[in-house]
Amino acid sequence: MLGFTLILLLALIALSVPIAAALGVLGLALDHVYSPMPLFLALGDVAWQNSTEYLLVAIPLFILLGEILLRSGIAARMYGAMVQWLSWLPGGLMHSNVGSCALFAATSGSSVATAATIGTVALPEVERRRYNERLFVGTLAAGGTLGILIPPSINLIIYGLLTDTSVPQLYLAGFLPGFLLASLFMVTVVIACLYRRSWGGTKVETSWEDRIASLRHLLPPLGIFLVVVGSIYAGIATPTEAASLGVVAALGLAAANRTLSFSMLREAVEGTMRTTAMVMLIILAAIFLNFTLAAVGLTQALTEFIENLGLTPMQTLLVIIAFYLILGCFMETLSMLITTTPLIVPIVVSLGFDPVWFGILMMVMLETALITPPIGVNLYVVQGVRGRGSMNDVIIGTLPFVATMFVMIVLLVLFPNIALWLPSLFY
Repeated sequence: MLGFTLILLLALIALSVPIAAALGVLGLALDHVYSPMPLFLALGDVAWQNSTEYLLVAIPLFILLGEILLRSGIAARMYGAMVQWLSWLPGGLMHSNVGSCALFAATSGSSVATAATIGTVALPEVERRRYNERLFVGTLAAGGTLGILIPPSINLIIYGLLTDTSVPQLYLAGFLPGFLLASLFMVTVVIACLYRRSWGGTKVETSWEDRIASLRHLLPPLGIFLVVVGSIYAGIATPTEAASLGVVAALGLAAANRTLSFSMLREAVEGTMRTTAMVMLIILAAIFLNFTLAAVGLTQALTEFIENLGLTPMQTLLVIIAFYLILGCFMETLSMLITTTPLIVPIVVSLGFDPVWFGILMMVMLETALITPPIGVNLYVVQGVRGRGSMNDVIIGTLPFVATMFVMIVLLVLFPNIALWLPSLFY
Protein backbone atom coordinates (compact mmCIF):
# COMPACT_ATOMS: atom_id res chain seq x y z
CA MET A 1 0.00 0.00 0.00
CA LEU A 2 2.82 2.40 0.89
CA GLY A 3 4.64 1.64 -2.37
CA PHE A 4 1.46 2.25 -4.40
CA THR A 5 0.92 5.56 -2.60
CA LEU A 6 4.46 6.86 -3.19
CA ILE A 7 4.60 5.71 -6.83
CA LEU A 8 1.26 7.32 -7.66
CA LEU A 9 2.15 10.55 -5.87
CA LEU A 10 5.53 10.85 -7.62
CA ALA A 11 3.92 10.01 -10.97
CA LEU A 12 1.34 12.78 -10.56
CA ILE A 13 4.06 15.26 -9.59
CA ALA A 14 6.21 14.17 -12.57
CA LEU A 15 3.23 14.81 -14.86
CA SER A 16 3.08 18.38 -13.49
CA VAL A 17 -0.38 17.84 -12.04
CA PRO A 18 -1.16 20.76 -9.66
CA ILE A 19 -0.35 19.62 -6.14
CA ALA A 20 -3.90 20.10 -4.81
CA ALA A 21 -5.29 17.95 -7.63
CA ALA A 22 -2.52 15.37 -7.10
CA LEU A 23 -3.37 15.02 -3.41
CA GLY A 24 -7.10 14.78 -4.15
CA VAL A 25 -6.62 12.17 -6.89
CA LEU A 26 -4.33 10.16 -4.61
CA GLY A 27 -6.97 10.18 -1.87
CA LEU A 28 -9.68 9.04 -4.27
CA ALA A 29 -7.41 6.31 -5.71
CA LEU A 30 -6.60 4.92 -2.25
CA ASP A 31 -10.30 5.05 -1.41
CA HIS A 32 -11.20 3.10 -4.58
CA VAL A 33 -8.45 0.47 -4.26
CA TYR A 34 -8.20 -0.18 -0.52
CA SER A 35 -11.32 1.03 1.28
CA PRO A 36 -14.26 -1.36 1.75
CA MET A 37 -16.65 1.62 1.80
CA PRO A 38 -16.79 4.78 -0.38
CA LEU A 39 -14.90 7.35 1.69
CA PHE A 40 -15.37 10.09 -0.91
CA LEU A 41 -18.96 10.42 0.31
CA ALA A 42 -17.50 12.00 3.44
CA LEU A 43 -15.51 14.58 1.43
CA GLY A 44 -18.10 17.32 1.98
CA ASP A 45 -18.17 16.80 5.74
CA VAL A 46 -14.37 16.63 5.98
CA ALA A 47 -13.94 19.81 3.92
CA TRP A 48 -16.60 21.72 5.85
CA GLN A 49 -15.40 20.75 9.32
CA ASN A 50 -11.81 21.70 8.55
CA SER A 51 -12.41 24.81 6.44
CA THR A 52 -14.45 26.35 9.27
CA GLU A 53 -11.57 25.93 11.72
CA TYR A 54 -11.13 29.33 13.40
CA LEU A 55 -7.33 29.16 13.38
CA LEU A 56 -7.25 28.96 9.56
CA VAL A 57 -8.68 32.48 9.29
CA ALA A 58 -5.21 33.72 10.24
CA ILE A 59 -3.81 32.53 6.90
CA PRO A 60 -5.58 35.01 4.56
CA LEU A 61 -5.07 37.76 7.13
CA PHE A 62 -1.29 37.27 7.23
CA ILE A 63 -1.20 37.08 3.44
CA LEU A 64 -3.16 40.36 3.24
CA LEU A 65 -0.76 41.92 5.74
CA GLY A 66 2.20 41.08 3.50
CA GLU A 67 0.41 42.40 0.41
CA ILE A 68 -0.30 45.74 2.08
CA LEU A 69 3.30 46.12 3.23
CA LEU A 70 4.52 45.43 -0.31
CA ARG A 71 2.10 47.66 -2.19
CA SER A 72 2.25 50.58 0.23
CA GLY A 73 6.02 50.95 -0.20
CA ILE A 74 6.82 50.08 3.43
CA ALA A 75 8.91 47.07 2.34
CA ALA A 76 11.01 49.15 -0.08
CA ARG A 77 11.79 51.76 2.59
CA MET A 78 12.65 48.99 5.05
CA TYR A 79 15.13 47.54 2.55
CA GLY A 80 16.73 50.95 2.09
CA ALA A 81 17.26 51.20 5.84
CA MET A 82 18.81 47.73 5.96
CA VAL A 83 21.23 48.83 3.24
CA GLN A 84 22.40 51.68 5.45
CA TRP A 85 23.11 49.41 8.41
CA LEU A 86 24.40 46.15 6.87
CA SER A 87 26.12 47.05 3.59
CA TRP A 88 29.52 47.65 5.27
CA LEU A 89 29.98 43.88 5.71
CA PRO A 90 31.82 41.84 3.03
CA GLY A 91 29.02 41.12 0.59
CA GLY A 92 27.33 44.51 0.91
CA LEU A 93 23.69 44.41 -0.15
CA MET A 94 23.52 40.62 0.13
CA HIS A 95 23.43 41.09 3.91
CA SER A 96 20.64 43.61 3.40
CA ASN A 97 18.79 40.91 1.46
CA VAL A 98 19.01 38.46 4.37
CA GLY A 99 18.27 41.09 7.02
CA SER A 100 15.28 42.46 5.12
CA CYS A 101 13.95 38.95 4.56
CA ALA A 102 14.20 38.24 8.29
CA LEU A 103 12.41 41.45 9.21
CA PHE A 104 9.74 41.08 6.54
CA ALA A 105 9.22 37.44 7.56
CA ALA A 106 8.55 38.70 11.08
CA THR A 107 5.54 40.61 9.76
CA SER A 108 4.16 38.64 6.80
CA GLY A 109 4.48 34.98 7.88
CA SER A 110 4.94 33.83 4.26
CA SER A 111 8.14 32.62 2.61
CA VAL A 112 6.88 33.15 -0.93
CA ALA A 113 5.73 36.70 -0.13
CA THR A 114 9.08 37.42 1.54
CA ALA A 115 11.17 36.19 -1.41
CA ALA A 116 9.00 37.97 -3.98
CA THR A 117 8.86 41.27 -2.08
CA ILE A 118 12.54 41.62 -1.20
CA GLY A 119 13.54 40.23 -4.60
CA THR A 120 11.50 42.90 -6.38
CA VAL A 121 13.21 45.63 -4.37
CA ALA A 122 16.77 44.24 -4.42
CA LEU A 123 17.39 42.74 -7.87
CA PRO A 124 17.88 46.04 -9.74
CA GLU A 125 21.06 46.54 -7.68
CA VAL A 126 22.84 43.45 -9.09
CA GLU A 127 24.16 44.96 -12.29
CA ARG A 128 24.48 48.51 -10.96
CA ARG A 129 26.86 47.41 -8.20
CA ARG A 130 28.45 44.44 -10.05
CA TYR A 131 27.58 41.67 -7.64
CA ASN A 132 28.04 38.00 -8.40
CA GLU A 133 24.50 37.42 -9.60
CA ARG A 134 24.30 33.77 -8.63
CA LEU A 135 25.22 34.41 -5.01
CA PHE A 136 23.01 37.51 -4.90
CA VAL A 137 19.87 35.65 -6.05
CA GLY A 138 20.86 32.81 -3.70
CA THR A 139 20.58 35.17 -0.72
CA LEU A 140 17.09 36.16 -1.85
CA ALA A 141 15.87 32.58 -2.31
CA ALA A 142 17.42 31.40 0.98
CA GLY A 143 16.49 34.52 2.95
CA GLY A 144 12.91 34.19 1.75
CA THR A 145 12.62 30.81 3.44
CA LEU A 146 12.80 32.52 6.84
CA GLY A 147 9.08 33.27 6.53
CA ILE A 148 8.39 29.65 7.46
CA LEU A 149 10.37 29.79 10.71
CA ILE A 150 10.32 33.32 12.14
CA PRO A 151 6.99 34.19 13.84
CA PRO A 152 4.31 34.89 12.81
CA SER A 153 4.67 31.86 10.52
CA ILE A 154 1.66 30.50 8.63
CA ASN A 155 3.27 27.05 8.52
CA LEU A 156 3.68 26.98 12.31
CA ILE A 157 -0.03 27.76 12.64
CA ILE A 158 -0.87 24.82 10.37
CA TYR A 159 1.53 22.53 12.25
CA GLY A 160 -0.07 23.57 15.54
CA LEU A 161 -3.52 22.88 14.12
CA LEU A 162 -2.57 19.43 12.81
CA THR A 163 -0.75 18.32 15.97
CA ASP A 164 -2.80 20.12 18.62
CA THR A 165 0.35 21.96 19.71
CA SER A 166 0.29 25.44 21.24
CA VAL A 167 0.93 28.06 18.54
CA PRO A 168 2.30 30.61 21.07
CA GLN A 169 4.83 28.00 22.23
CA LEU A 170 5.78 27.27 18.62
CA TYR A 171 6.21 30.99 17.97
CA LEU A 172 8.49 31.35 20.99
CA ALA A 173 10.47 28.31 19.87
CA GLY A 174 10.96 29.79 16.40
CA PHE A 175 12.62 33.05 17.49
CA LEU A 176 16.17 31.93 18.26
CA PRO A 177 16.47 29.34 15.45
CA GLY A 178 15.06 31.84 12.95
CA PHE A 179 17.48 34.62 13.72
CA LEU A 180 20.35 32.17 14.22
CA LEU A 181 19.72 30.80 10.72
CA ALA A 182 19.65 34.35 9.31
CA SER A 183 23.00 34.98 11.01
CA LEU A 184 24.42 31.77 9.53
CA PHE A 185 23.29 32.91 6.08
CA MET A 186 25.19 36.16 6.59
CA VAL A 187 28.28 34.26 7.76
CA THR A 188 28.04 32.20 4.56
CA VAL A 189 28.02 35.39 2.49
CA VAL A 190 31.04 36.77 4.40
CA ILE A 191 33.01 33.55 3.81
CA ALA A 192 32.13 33.51 0.10
CA CYS A 193 33.08 37.17 -0.39
CA LEU A 194 36.34 36.82 1.53
CA TYR A 195 37.14 33.87 -0.75
CA ARG A 196 36.32 35.92 -3.87
CA ARG A 197 36.25 39.63 -3.09
CA SER A 198 34.90 40.49 -6.54
CA TRP A 199 31.64 38.70 -5.67
CA GLY A 200 30.86 41.43 -3.12
CA GLY A 201 30.28 44.20 -5.68
CA THR A 202 31.12 47.86 -5.25
CA LYS A 203 30.93 49.34 -1.79
CA VAL A 204 27.84 51.31 -0.73
CA GLU A 205 28.84 54.73 0.58
CA THR A 206 26.95 55.79 3.68
CA SER A 207 27.37 57.80 6.85
CA TRP A 208 26.19 57.68 10.42
CA GLU A 209 23.88 60.57 9.69
CA ASP A 210 22.17 58.55 6.93
CA ARG A 211 22.00 55.49 9.15
CA ILE A 212 20.33 57.34 12.00
CA ALA A 213 17.92 58.97 9.56
CA SER A 214 16.98 55.57 8.10
CA LEU A 215 15.90 54.15 11.47
CA ARG A 216 12.45 55.61 11.05
CA HIS A 217 11.88 53.21 8.12
CA LEU A 218 12.59 50.21 10.35
CA LEU A 219 10.03 51.27 12.92
CA PRO A 220 6.86 50.37 10.90
CA PRO A 221 7.69 46.65 10.39
CA LEU A 222 8.98 46.40 13.95
CA GLY A 223 5.79 48.05 15.18
CA ILE A 224 3.63 45.59 13.27
CA PHE A 225 5.70 42.71 14.66
CA LEU A 226 5.13 43.98 18.20
CA VAL A 227 1.40 44.39 17.54
CA VAL A 228 1.03 40.87 16.14
CA VAL A 229 3.33 38.85 18.40
CA GLY A 230 3.03 41.12 21.44
CA SER A 231 -0.76 40.88 21.47
CA ILE A 232 -0.52 37.08 21.54
CA TYR A 233 1.86 36.92 24.50
CA ALA A 234 0.10 39.70 26.36
CA GLY A 235 -3.00 37.52 26.30
CA ILE A 236 -4.93 40.17 24.40
CA ALA A 237 -5.45 38.21 21.18
CA THR A 238 -5.40 34.73 19.68
CA PRO A 239 -3.15 34.20 16.60
CA THR A 240 -6.14 34.86 14.34
CA GLU A 241 -7.10 38.05 16.17
CA ALA A 242 -3.45 39.14 16.19
CA ALA A 243 -3.32 38.74 12.41
CA SER A 244 -6.34 41.03 12.06
CA LEU A 245 -4.68 43.59 14.36
CA GLY A 246 -1.61 43.44 12.09
CA VAL A 247 -3.75 44.18 9.04
CA VAL A 248 -5.33 47.18 10.79
CA ALA A 249 -1.88 48.44 11.80
CA ALA A 250 -0.59 48.04 8.22
CA LEU A 251 -3.58 49.97 6.86
CA GLY A 252 -2.91 52.72 9.40
CA LEU A 253 0.74 52.94 8.32
CA ALA A 254 -0.25 53.03 4.66
CA ALA A 255 -2.66 55.86 5.42
CA ALA A 256 0.01 57.73 7.38
CA ASN A 257 2.40 57.38 4.40
CA ARG A 258 -0.34 58.55 2.02
CA THR A 259 -0.13 55.35 -0.01
CA LEU A 260 -3.54 54.02 0.99
CA SER A 261 -5.84 54.14 -2.03
CA PHE A 262 -8.65 52.16 -3.58
CA SER A 263 -6.40 50.80 -6.34
CA MET A 264 -3.76 49.70 -3.81
CA LEU A 265 -6.37 47.95 -1.69
CA ARG A 266 -7.86 46.26 -4.75
CA GLU A 267 -4.47 44.90 -5.82
CA ALA A 268 -3.72 43.72 -2.26
CA VAL A 269 -7.09 41.99 -1.91
CA GLU A 270 -6.81 40.36 -5.35
CA GLY A 271 -3.35 39.03 -4.52
CA THR A 272 -4.62 37.76 -1.17
CA MET A 273 -7.56 35.98 -2.78
CA ARG A 274 -5.37 34.24 -5.35
CA THR A 275 -2.85 33.04 -2.77
CA THR A 276 -5.50 32.06 -0.21
CA ALA A 277 -7.47 30.05 -2.77
CA MET A 278 -4.34 28.11 -3.70
CA VAL A 279 -3.35 27.48 -0.07
CA MET A 280 -6.83 26.43 1.08
CA LEU A 281 -7.33 24.08 -1.86
CA ILE A 282 -4.05 22.34 -1.00
CA ILE A 283 -5.02 22.18 2.69
CA LEU A 284 -8.46 20.66 2.03
CA ALA A 285 -7.11 18.15 -0.51
CA ALA A 286 -4.38 17.11 1.91
CA ILE A 287 -6.84 16.80 4.81
CA PHE A 288 -9.02 14.47 2.72
CA LEU A 289 -5.92 12.45 1.84
CA ASN A 290 -4.99 12.24 5.53
CA PHE A 291 -8.54 11.09 6.32
CA THR A 292 -8.24 8.39 3.65
CA LEU A 293 -4.78 7.29 4.82
CA ALA A 294 -6.07 6.84 8.37
CA ALA A 295 -9.23 5.04 7.21
CA VAL A 296 -7.38 2.48 5.06
CA GLY A 297 -4.83 1.85 7.82
CA LEU A 298 -1.71 3.27 6.17
CA THR A 299 -0.99 5.60 9.08
CA GLN A 300 -0.95 2.72 11.54
CA ALA A 301 1.01 0.52 9.13
CA LEU A 302 3.72 3.14 8.67
CA THR A 303 3.99 3.65 12.43
CA GLU A 304 4.36 -0.09 13.02
CA PHE A 305 6.90 -0.39 10.17
CA ILE A 306 9.17 2.28 11.66
CA GLU A 307 8.79 0.92 15.18
CA ASN A 308 9.68 -2.59 13.97
CA LEU A 309 12.93 -1.46 12.36
CA GLY A 310 14.57 -1.94 15.74
CA LEU A 311 16.37 1.41 15.62
CA THR A 312 17.14 3.65 18.57
CA PRO A 313 15.12 6.89 18.86
CA MET A 314 18.05 8.93 17.50
CA GLN A 315 18.56 6.56 14.57
CA THR A 316 14.86 6.73 13.79
CA LEU A 317 15.02 10.54 13.91
CA LEU A 318 17.92 10.53 11.44
CA VAL A 319 15.88 8.31 9.09
CA ILE A 320 12.97 10.77 9.35
CA ILE A 321 15.28 13.72 8.61
CA ALA A 322 16.67 11.92 5.54
CA PHE A 323 13.09 11.15 4.47
CA TYR A 324 12.13 14.84 4.62
CA LEU A 325 15.25 16.06 2.84
CA ILE A 326 14.68 13.62 -0.02
CA LEU A 327 10.92 14.22 -0.19
CA GLY A 328 11.56 17.97 -0.26
CA CYS A 329 13.21 17.60 -3.66
CA PHE A 330 9.94 16.36 -5.14
CA MET A 331 7.10 17.89 -3.14
CA GLU A 332 5.89 21.41 -2.41
CA THR A 333 6.44 22.43 1.22
CA LEU A 334 2.87 23.21 2.27
CA SER A 335 1.52 19.95 0.92
CA MET A 336 4.48 18.08 2.43
CA LEU A 337 3.73 19.64 5.82
CA ILE A 338 0.04 18.78 5.71
CA THR A 339 0.46 15.31 4.22
CA THR A 340 3.27 14.01 6.42
CA THR A 341 2.63 15.67 9.78
CA PRO A 342 -0.23 13.36 10.86
CA LEU A 343 1.93 10.37 9.89
CA ILE A 344 5.29 11.37 11.33
CA VAL A 345 4.60 13.44 14.45
CA PRO A 346 2.86 10.62 16.40
CA ILE A 347 5.94 8.46 15.76
CA VAL A 348 8.30 11.22 16.87
CA VAL A 349 6.32 11.88 20.05
CA SER A 350 6.14 8.16 20.85
CA LEU A 351 9.96 8.10 20.70
CA GLY A 352 10.11 10.72 23.44
CA PHE A 353 10.87 13.84 21.39
CA ASP A 354 9.18 17.16 22.14
CA PRO A 355 6.51 18.10 19.54
CA VAL A 356 7.38 21.81 19.83
CA TRP A 357 11.06 21.09 19.15
CA PHE A 358 10.20 18.78 16.26
CA GLY A 359 7.92 21.46 14.80
CA ILE A 360 10.89 23.84 14.56
CA LEU A 361 13.11 21.10 13.14
CA MET A 362 10.43 20.35 10.56
CA MET A 363 10.25 24.04 9.59
CA VAL A 364 14.00 24.07 8.88
CA MET A 365 13.63 20.94 6.76
CA LEU A 366 10.73 22.58 4.90
CA GLU A 367 12.91 25.65 4.40
CA THR A 368 15.51 23.41 2.80
CA ALA A 369 12.82 22.00 0.51
CA LEU A 370 11.97 25.55 -0.63
CA ILE A 371 15.37 25.90 -2.31
CA THR A 372 16.14 22.36 -3.47
CA PRO A 373 15.41 21.54 -7.13
CA PRO A 374 13.31 20.51 -8.95
CA ILE A 375 10.28 21.60 -6.87
CA GLY A 376 11.83 24.35 -4.70
CA VAL A 377 9.20 27.08 -4.86
CA ASN A 378 11.47 29.97 -3.88
CA LEU A 379 13.78 29.13 -6.78
CA TYR A 380 10.91 29.77 -9.20
CA VAL A 381 9.73 32.84 -7.31
CA VAL A 382 13.15 34.53 -7.45
CA GLN A 383 13.70 33.53 -11.08
CA GLY A 384 10.25 34.89 -11.93
CA VAL A 385 11.05 38.23 -10.28
CA ARG A 386 14.48 38.23 -11.95
CA GLY A 387 12.95 37.69 -15.39
CA ARG A 388 16.15 36.90 -17.24
CA GLY A 389 18.98 34.37 -17.45
CA SER A 390 18.91 30.67 -16.60
CA MET A 391 17.19 28.93 -13.73
CA ASN A 392 20.54 27.18 -13.13
CA ASP A 393 21.96 30.46 -11.83
CA VAL A 394 19.44 30.52 -8.99
CA ILE A 395 19.96 26.83 -8.20
CA ILE A 396 23.77 27.17 -8.09
CA GLY A 397 23.52 30.35 -6.03
CA THR A 398 21.46 28.66 -3.34
CA LEU A 399 23.75 25.62 -2.88
CA PRO A 400 25.91 27.25 -0.16
CA PHE A 401 22.76 28.10 1.77
CA VAL A 402 21.42 24.55 1.47
CA ALA A 403 24.66 23.48 3.19
CA THR A 404 24.04 26.14 5.84
CA MET A 405 20.58 24.69 6.51
CA PHE A 406 22.14 21.26 7.00
CA VAL A 407 24.35 22.86 9.66
CA MET A 408 21.24 24.33 11.31
CA ILE A 409 19.55 20.92 11.34
CA VAL A 410 22.60 19.39 13.03
CA LEU A 411 22.64 22.18 15.62
CA LEU A 412 18.95 21.65 16.45
CA VAL A 413 19.45 17.90 16.86
CA LEU A 414 22.54 18.29 19.04
CA PHE A 415 21.25 21.27 21.04
CA PRO A 416 17.41 21.07 21.34
CA ASN A 417 17.41 24.01 23.77
CA ILE A 418 18.05 26.35 20.85
CA ALA A 419 14.33 25.90 20.22
CA LEU A 420 13.08 24.99 23.69
CA TRP A 421 14.80 27.58 25.87
CA LEU A 422 12.36 30.45 25.30
CA PRO A 423 9.20 28.31 25.68
CA SER A 424 10.62 26.89 28.93
CA LEU A 425 10.82 30.40 30.37
CA PHE A 426 7.11 31.11 29.86
CA TYR A 427 5.40 27.71 29.99
